[in-house]
Amino acid sequence: MSAIDYIAFWRLRPRFIATIAGCAAVVGIGAAGAAADLGIMSPSNQKVAALLKARLPRTDVSKVDCGVVDGLCEVTAGSNLFYVDRSGRYLMIGRVYDMETRQDLTATRLLEINPDTLIGGAAKANNAASSDEAPLTRGAGSQPTAPAAPQHLSLTSLPATGAIVWGKPSGKTVTVFSDFRCGYCRALSNTLRTMNVRVIERPISVLGSRDLANQVYCAKNREEALHQAYAGEPLRNAGTCDTSGLDANEKFARAHGLSGTPVIVRADGAMIEGYRPKEALAAFIAGGRS
Repeated sequence: MSAIDYIAFWRLRPRFIATIAGCAAVVGIGAAGAAADLGIMSPSNQKVAALLKARLPRTDVSKVDCGVVDGLCEVTAGSNLFYVDRSGRYLMIGRVYDMETRQDLTATRLLEINPDTLIGGAAKANNAASSDEAPLTRGAGSQPTAPAAPQHLSLTSLPATGAIVWGKPSGKTVTVFSDFRCGYCRALSNTLRTMNVRVIERPISVLGSRDLANQVYCAKNREEALHQAYAGEPLRNAGTCDTSGLDANEKFARAHGLSGTPVIVRADGAMIEGYRPKEALAAFIAGGRS
């Protein structure tokens, strides 16, 4: 099959996932479960599944659902998730975002498929495919075979303003570039609250959240406002103030190609992108100085 039939990538940004129920029933899908899912699909889903089997013979499709988004079929292949049109010709890898409900539909499914190892920036791994079916093995939500080595990012050019400091003052310091409408950022925030770390949070708006970031930054109690924002609660004691520090955060993010959230930076400059479970976070943070 020609690589032309693989459509380019959707670049919609991640958004928060509401509470997900029944994840365990989805995570354990194996060969038998996949066969059962495919066997009970609607005729339209079965038609697309048959087309994919012919066009992607090396891809083990677990599930096809053409009822999620009008005109698109959501395809589950192991721990990967991608989309095709109903003709089964055009393949799309990336995020589907419901702007009415403000929900990242892709993120919700990815957490169901693989909640413990989900990496928020995994969609970036779609570049540089080496074969026709290679994008499917590196798509959004794919699990790396080994932990990626941290990159490095110098924060010395950032001003002291624009930061919201919270957590344990005596703990090791991590800087987090985040968006208050990003589900992975909320999950990361909740995890960091359970750890002995000092967090320097620098909001950047990748989901149209700048107004919310302004309110949090200008609140009398920024830490309290930060957690209220992630929880979707009304902000108490919000005010107005100089938000040029937030402008600096966004300028820095653009200059360094930080197009997704969260981005986690250790005190020694080591950087990782995306959400990590608590154990992985602890190991990463332990590798840096206080």
